[in-house]
Amino acid sequence: MTLGEVSNAFARCFLRISAPAALLWVPATAFAAGNDRFAVAPGGYTPMAPTPGKGMPIDGGTTFQTQYSPTGLEALWMHDNIVMWILVATSLFVLGLLVYVMLRFNSRANPVPSKTSHNTLLEVVWTGIPVLILLVVFVPSMKLLAHQFKTPPKDAITIKAIGNQWFWTYAYPDNGGFEVNSNLLPDAEADKRGEPRQLAADNRMVVPVGEPIRLQTFGADVIHSFAVPSLWFKLDAVPGRVNEKMLTIKEPGVYYGQCSELCGARHGYMPIVVEALPRPKFNAWVMTHGGAKIDGAPEAPAPVAAAAPAAAPAETGAKPA
Repeated sequence: MTLGEVSNAFARCFLRISAPAALLWVPATAFAAGNDRFAVAPGGYTPMAPTPGKGMPIDGGTTFQTQYSPTGLEALWMHDNIVMWILVATSLFVLGLLVYVMLRFNSRANPVPSKTSHNTLLEVVWTGIPVLILLVVFVPSMKLLAHQFKTPPKDAITIKAIGNQWFWTYAYPDNGGFEVNSNLLPDAEADKRGEPRQLAADNRMVVPVGEPIRLQTFGADVIHSFAVPSLWFKLDAVPGRVNEKMLTIKEPGVYYGQCSELCGARHGYMPIVVEALPRPKFNAWVMTHGGAKIDGAPEAPAPVAAAAPAAAPAETGAKPA
């Protein structure tokens, strides 16, 4: 038996001893190598320490944060390789025209102004070039927009982000329906935990990494907005309305955001902290909550009622001879 087979056998034994009843009926094949959908990491859940500069603002930053979602990578590529070059080229072109006009057509260099009122070629050029520029931007923009609002698959895990004045509540309907309230950490506690001030929260929104997430937002009182810049994700939370987008995070890590809709006096103190974990560690976090279950795990079969004892033969009243 190889070392990997020994470790897998040990994991199966550990899970069948320590896992809750709902997991005892998960087929053993679910724990085979490469299939850890229902596996629970041994040792329980330990909050992940943030990586400095990852998923958070940095000192002296001048552009977007590094992206860790597929749509974020696509949007950042479009910005750096298409939009920024067009902006720079257009700005330099307009600056050159302004300098040329100032030098060539000022009153000293051109004392007798031209009476020309129309120039067909010039009018065609200054109409056609902007149209071409817009077409160049339009095609990748529509693709990006479609990808940002792609419908999550049926098996995507559902997480609800509920905006309150002034904290967030995260609900996990696919994992038993438990809820987690998330409030701003005081500066002293944030320093103690090694997290950025004004961005750290006492409880995080924990998600599985690399899996599609159906993220739904609600507003409990006024309009809030769930926004995480490093994941290229922003979705308003409106009272009486359900908004939904798919979120997929490519790497494990801790990602910080804030409410991005003015929602009252403490709007600036509603941080968002998303912790993306491998599936076994996410399952371990899920099982720390009362009444929780692993999404997609088969339900434990109902106990079979014990068979009633056979009835004793009825007495006839006859006495033995």
